[in-house]
Amino acid sequence: MTSPARSPQANAQICALVVDDERDIRELLVLTLGRMGLRCDTASSLHEARALLKRNQYALCLTDMRLSDGSGVELVQEISQLYAQTPVAMITAFGNQEAAVGALKAGAFDFVSKPVDLAVLRGLVQHALKLVPAALAAGDEAPKRAPMSGAVASRLLGQSAAMAELRATLGKVARSQAPVYIAGESGVGKELVARTIHDEGMRAAGPFVPVNCGAIPTELMESEFFGHRKGSFTGAHADKTGLFQAAEGGTLFLDEIAELPMSMQVKLLRAIQEKSVRPVGANTEVPVDVRILSATHKDLAALVEEGRFRHDLYYRINVIELRVPPLRERREDLPVLVDAILTRLAAAQGRLRPELHAEAMEALAHYTFPGNVRELENILERAFALADDDGIRAADLRLPEARPAAAPSLAAQANAAAASLDPSLIDPRESASSALPGFIEEIERKAIEQALVDNRYNKTKAAAQLGITFRALRYKLKKLGID
Repeated sequence: MTSPARSPQANAQICALVVDDERDIRELLVLTLGRMGLRCDTASSLHEARALLKRNQYALCLTDMRLSDGSGVELVQEISQLYAQTPVAMITAFGNQEAAVGALKAGAFDFVSKPVDLAVLRGLVQHALKLVPAALAAGDEAPKRAPMSGAVASRLLGQSAAMAELRATLGKVARSQAPVYIAGESGVGKELVARTIHDEGMRAAGPFVPVNCGAIPTELMESEFFGHRKGSFTGAHADKTGLFQAAEGGTLFLDEIAELPMSMQVKLLRAIQEKSVRPVGANTEVPVDVRILSATHKDLAALVEEGRFRHDLYYRINVIELRVPPLRERREDLPVLVDAILTRLAAAQGRLRPELHAEAMEALAHYTFPGNVRELENILERAFALADDDGIRAADLRLPEARPAAAPSLAAQANAAAASLDPSLIDPRESASSALPGFIEEIERKAIEQALVDNRYNKTKAAAQLGITFRALRYKLKKLGID
């Protein structure tokens, strides 16, 4: 549970470390933090900062990017590893988003740009103080990081190695303000992971606003995300608050972010970088304080390579990447998932929880679950409705028939393509130098077209199936005129 904001009197016992080689900046930061009730130690170099960290415990550290004897990123990394209970924020040059992203990747929980906006700085400090354990604030020895709360951890069911690793990572990610990209197939529970990050972090008291980017009409996207002013366009009869402002102080979860058109990707990038939005029809920008979490079931890196998703936006939202494993990679979690789902269904319908016969569990254990946990829920809900009083049997599950075996190898595809061609169609009057290459190209064409069909026209997966690079496949598609 997020702790409430402390009063200046309560903050007086908390000490912060300010690291900057410019005296004026140090004095400005000390003055600002002092007015918030914090005591401050200052350092002008990495050497001085390291010495102070060894002697004292700090509830917050603010460090400049460039120091006289090294980079502030080094200090961020050291604090993250050696003093994990101390949130550290980076001060970067204005517009240097690469430095900001690098700091977040190194372990900083947030950043602020020069010239320092004092309102932004105060908001950053308030968020940092919510991370401070009570024992540390009182000057006691720093406790070990608290484990993920039982109520929240119970949502991410399963004792498989994959789920244990995911939960451990979530505990660390929740402390940060860094944007998180959640990757995974449809139905694995990406929104559940996003809600867990929100509920375990410093923004738990704020709103969690999920939005399906693929469900918003293109012409309404700017208004939906940033809001609009009355009279800014036909039908704008009143001011409207956008999704960014609705998530103020909390988390904005952009699901299916790959569906955003290029024009909206540009505007979203600016909003994330500048931490402000301009409502449609407004003359000024409105500052916003939100954490961005995003997700998609598509291969976003492949879309970037294909030029269908902006590289700079991908770089900005993918500071931390979390992969949610598909159900087929954690089959040992099936019994606990089935038990939890059936218990929930029985409670919702006011019925006794049905018994799942061994034959039914065996059938589930051998099913591939292309729809993952969402499909498992649908299967069990249907079986619950159709089962007799003696419980759920394999027939009640009504599992789809087994899908075809894995796609054939490149050699098999080439052989099949060659077999489908009739060599007698080659004109013997044509020279071998022109007839044979044409025959080979036709074999290539059929093999590539079949790989595209097998992979639902995902070029990255088709290239992997064919055993060639994505770049080589793109060249061949252009050469052979395959659209």
